[in-house]
Amino acid sequence: MYNTPIRSVLQDTYQVWELESTPHASANCKFKRTLDIVGSLVGLLILAIVFVPIAIAIKIDNPGPIFFTQERYGLQGTPFRMRKFRSMVSNAEKLKSLVNNEANGLIFKNKNDFRITRVGRWLRSTSLDELPQFWNVLVGEMSLVGTRPPTHDEVIKYTNRHWQRLNVKPGITGEWQVNGRSQVKDFERIVDLDLRYQKNWHPLYDLMLIAKTFYVIVGRIGAC
Repeated sequence: MYNTPIRSVLQDTYQVWELESTPHASANCKFKRTLDIVGSLVGLLILAIVFVPIAIAIKIDNPGPIFFTQERYGLQGTPFRMRKFRSMVSNAEKLKSLVNNEANGLIFKNKNDFRITRVGRWLRSTSLDELPQFWNVLVGEMSLVGTRPPTHDEVIKYTNRHWQRLNVKPGITGEWQVNGRSQVKDFERIVDLDLRYQKNWHPLYDLMLIAKTFYVIVGRIGAC
């Protein structure tokens, strides 16, 4: 299932807009893929170093699984499993209806979401919760730089404009993360940033965004 484009998976249930027939040039760039492999290996090394203390902190703060696993959609709508360190209470999905959505459009955000644990809020502010995604980068499901990978609830409501953002691989970081991060609460603004990335991209553009990402993380700019 996880190698089948969403338009094939959902065509019997939902009306899904057609994607462009060819992916963005960045999806087949050897330099970008090499950068992804090198960067993901470094990221996985960091993950190995901090895994035990983070896992213990998550368990002590709130009993439950260490990882939060969710189906996301990548290049041209291909579904894959993405993991993050769990930053919410273990029954967060069941409590979602009790949280007010402060965002506009097809995303869900609430700065004061009561489901976020104390350790989880720290993990999010430092972006350490994202470390497990380096595995997705290593196996080619994600890239270091790209668009935010959407959920099933989002993609079934996409229009042609929204589908365009999936002409690149989803990334751990990208235009959205370095230009407001969680402070950007308008989905159409996020789409604008994703399309700007596609327009401005060249092999060295990813390096610039990665450098900006370090600045944002260290300064905890825009973190929720």
